Amino acid sequence: MKAQPLWRHPRRGEVLALGRVTLDALEHVVGGIGTAVLALVALLAVAVTGLACLIGVGLPLVPATLRGVRAVADRERARLSRWDAEEIIAVSPPPGGLRAALADPATRRELAWLLAHGPIGLLLGLVTLTFPIHAVQDATFALWWWLLPLEEAASAAYGLWEVSDTAGALAVAALAPIEIIVTLVLAPCTAWLQAWPGRRLLRPAPDADLGLRVAQLTASRAAVLDAHVAELRRIERSLHDGTQNRLVAVNVLLGAALRALERDPATAKASLERAQDAAELALGELRGVVRTILPPVLAHKSLADALAGLASACPVPCGVEADLPVRAAASVEATAYYTAAEALTNIAKHSRAGRAVVGVRRVGDRLRLRIMDDGRGGADEHGSGLVGIRRRVEAHDGVFTLDSPAGGPTVLNVTLPCGT
Repeated sequence: MKAQPLWRHPRRGEVLALGRVTLDALEHVVGGIGTAVLALVALLAVAVTGLACLIGVGLPLVPATLRGVRAVADRERARLSRWDAEEIIAVSPPPGGLRAALADPATRRELAWLLAHGPIGLLLGLVTLTFPIHAVQDATFALWWWLLPLEEAASAAYGLWEVSDTAGALAVAALAPIEIIVTLVLAPCTAWLQAWPGRRLLRPAPDADLGLRVAQLTASRAAVLDAHVAELRRIERSLHDGTQNRLVAVNVLLGAALRALERDPATAKASLERAQDAAELALGELRGVVRTILPPVLAHKSLADALAGLASACPVPCGVEADLPVRAAASVEATAYYTAAEALTNIAKHSRAGRAVVGVRRVGDRLRLRIMDDGRGGADEHGSGLVGIRRRVEAHDGVFTLDSPAGGPTVLNVTLPCGT
């Protein structure tokens, strides 16, 4: 048996996976910097309100300040929910009075989060971004170092050596691989550390979580009933407007053929052929209705293959990025397939996009679907079938978000629970 080497070259897929993890981490770090800046602003507002309360004029400012703190904390909850497999549920609105706010555990945890995340999160983020920025700067230093004043160019390479000619500028580029390696190692760790205060302090208490969960399940049950009624109406409308009319036509043509048999058999043959054509059309429409209930392609292929088939049939060039180590429940895959089909149909009809991307991956017990196009944007969530998508997703206790600014791009995100 051939011995395996102690060290081997990483495969291309592993390198791409590591690069994707690092880019995701940098994205979260940048988002954490944004919420850290907001936390510092909110912390300053709390300090000003507290000082104003000491002199007796700050009590009217307390409700607005608490709402601002809650808004910043909810922004961090939403950021962490997009990252983690488990959603961090927002807590109830903050109390209005100062005494009630100080007695509220959620408000106290949010104030503690401001103190932790504001300065520390901002510092961690800035330190992490320093290395990729320096990597780009050092890798390209030889192209523009001569534009700098002599003293600034000479202080490059962290002061390790003086740069006075092209050879020295090229030597600075040797630092770029080191900075890239540091970024690959540091970014995921820093992103986790930056998010740790939010994960610890912004989750609701167990009893509050239970109450919110009951409310969410009640809303989900109502959404299930609404989605069920809407689906029954759609099936009834499809059968009534299409298949039923075809079958009525078959019945009329067969009756005409029976009457023609007594008078003119040649005419009866033509009526029978027309009846056969109408029956085939009715069968085709009936199959189409059945496919919309539960796509049969999922019974024979995986969700990734089914989405690839949708992408290949889309008039807009579309790519698929799938990472599904195991299959989810049939109802969850059907909802993801329906969402992708409806979204790609909207892209082809309304977006004027040049390209679309469908991404699906499983993170823990969540199936995450992301559909993006580079079209004109401005998608209306209350039209083009998006309401139906939201109802289907919420019926599965999932999360539906749409980001479609004017001018694009349009990004549709769906998260569905699919078990462990």
